[in-house]
Amino acid sequence: MKKIDIHTHIMPEKIPNWFEKFGYGDFIHLEHAHSSSLQGKPCCAKMMKGDKFFREIESNCWEPKDRIIDMSNTHVDIQVLSTIPVLFNYWAKPAHGLETSRFFNDHIATCVDLYPKQFIGLGTVPLQDIDIAIREMERVVTELKMPGIEIGSNINQRNLSDKYFFPFWEAAQQLNCSIFIHPWDMMGENEMSKYWLPWLVGMPAETSRAICSIIFGGVLTHFPGLKIAFAHGGGSFPATIGRIEHGFNVRPDLCAIDNPHNPRNYLGQFWVDSLVHDENAFHLLQQTIGNEKICCGSDYPFPLGEHIPGALIESLDLADEVKQMMLFDNAMAWLA
Repeated sequence: MKKIDIHTHIMPEKIPNWFEKFGYGDFIHLEHAHSSSLQGKPCCAKMMKGDKFFREIESNCWEPKDRIIDMSNTHVDIQVLSTIPVLFNYWAKPAHGLETSRFFNDHIATCVDLYPKQFIGLGTVPLQDIDIAIREMERVVTELKMPGIEIGSNINQRNLSDKYFFPFWEAAQQLNCSIFIHPWDMMGENEMSKYWLPWLVGMPAETSRAICSIIFGGVLTHFPGLKIAFAHGGGSFPATIGRIEHGFNVRPDLCAIDNPHNPRNYLGQFWVDSLVHDENAFHLLQQTIGNEKICCGSDYPFPLGEHIPGALIESLDLADEVKQMMLFDNAMAWLA
């Protein structure tokens, strides 16, 4: 069966030190193992956030040839490349956000040009300024020939339902731009830093926040042609749709103020990746989201991801045609 992984992250091997150039912020740059400040394996590098250590990564995070080896070993035909959310830089000044977005977009486009059979690219845009973001989205789609972009689950704590984003949604619909929404800047992150809780608890909640905001804000009603996919199996949304619907029914004065339609009506109108790590959770995903809207997604190359992309789908007692939909066909429909 053919397999496409819609949830993989990449970054350039060499990134300008924007922290030094701009004089502020948590811009990421890499310190590689051969530099004097890093003691480590030759294949590794330190991600530096400003002047502070953030995380260590391996060469498959930046080297296309290493990724292709991993793809071969795990029988992945195509990876959809998107930037790492910590590189969104939404907090930066708009001109600086544009500079960094263009740099990452050009890098992903180069990877796709080098290996067009193995990679499909998604861009990133500086959503702290809608007009600039729309122009960069247009460049991504029309000049760089990417089918879509990746965005965060909130933009500087502004929910995606905010009317501020409506011109962006309209432009995305007109461009037929596929959108991958990834959790970042998790709510309550500073209050639960222990035990890796921002990643274990915050990320699923953030994804549900994004889905609920888009539904309650009427985004899919106003822009029904949008093609949106959410990371991490929709986060906590599939497990809480009953509570969400019940809240809508009993407190319409709070929930239905921007959209009069039941949240459950929107099931099947957006895609999710398959990254839930649990058979029962996956069956719930099937029941709520539907077989036609689940795509293989692994969060490669990070440890919290599925180490063999699509392994959970392949292990289940599903018809071959259903597996092929989830492993390949659904993703191509989203990206079309």
